[in-house]
Amino acid sequence: MTVRPTILVTQRIADVAYPRLEQVGIVESATAEESIWSHAELLRRGPSHTYLLSTPVDSIDEAFLKACIAQQPALQLVANMAVGYNNIDVAAATRLGIIITNTPGVLSDTTADLAFGLLLATARRMGEAERFLRAGRFVGIRPQLLCGADVHHATLGIIGAGRIGLTMARRASGFDMKILYYNRQRLAQEQEQLYHLTYTPFQELLQQADFVSLHLPYSATSHHLIGEQQLALMKPTGILINTARGPLVDEKALVKALKQGVIAGAGLDVFEHEPAVEPDLLAMENVVLLPHVGSATQETRTRMALMACDNIIAHTQGERPPNIVNPEVLI
Repeated sequence: MTVRPTILVTQRIADVAYPRLEQVGIVESATAEESIWSHAELLRRGPSHTYLLSTPVDSIDEAFLKACIAQQPALQLVANMAVGYNNIDVAAATRLGIIITNTPGVLSDTTADLAFGLLLATARRMGEAERFLRAGRFVGIRPQLLCGADVHHATLGIIGAGRIGLTMARRASGFDMKILYYNRQRLAQEQEQLYHLTYTPFQELLQQADFVSLHLPYSATSHHLIGEQQLALMKPTGILINTARGPLVDEKALVKALKQGVIAGAGLDVFEHEPAVEPDLLAMENVVLLPHVGSATQETRTRMALMACDNIIAHTQGERPPNIVNPEVLI
């Protein structure tokens, strides 16, 4: 009799995903009512599962991975339900022979929609204006009431020209924006022309852009990519948008820059010490804050869940998972 693999899902995902997993294994899942598991809880529940379907809030470190291969059945694959995977020690997983997968592509449009919406909301002071109205302070239009900044014809600087960055550029084109970009590797000329992009060195981009939007993965080398020195290069009217990963920005330096008028504002969907938010940011009117909802539509989160399932299912059938992050583990 063939022993069915066991699959642990760390948070409740779209209902349609569970029958697919149940066809190939025995599924244990967090419920919608459960709070996010602590690392200790993850360590308690993780071992003795063949597969793990994780999310970005799960810390999949070396200690956890070692615990999961110390008991049978040993962990074989972690399917991270995200495009980013900085919550996982991929190097340790590779050493231990554990496959890591992600969910790229399906969330690019949705995340770019939110990034551009955050840009608009920050530029036009929408959050501040709504609070003003709800507080009963609106007594009539005045010429200087809550004036923000124009987005059309402004200059957008995109840092990170991957799928989401390029999708953001398409939206900016609709507003007749001048689009600068910086990437570790310059794109082909054809791609630059297609997306109306102008390659610009990092420091020059910061100096020239009215809006700087971050769309790159987080790693040790990109930690605090935007700090005090970089913020000082931006225009006093500049606005920083971050829908990528929180630790790309030194939040204490950002607070200082906002307080001193070094830059005009910021729109943040992610935070350096998430879910904690730098307290001073919460009190600032020139900051729009969202709780990491870049890909949070029913359609996209469902597609992400199904893609994570497909990565697991492929492995159960002896196939190469379609979105493998560390293919060297298969060698």
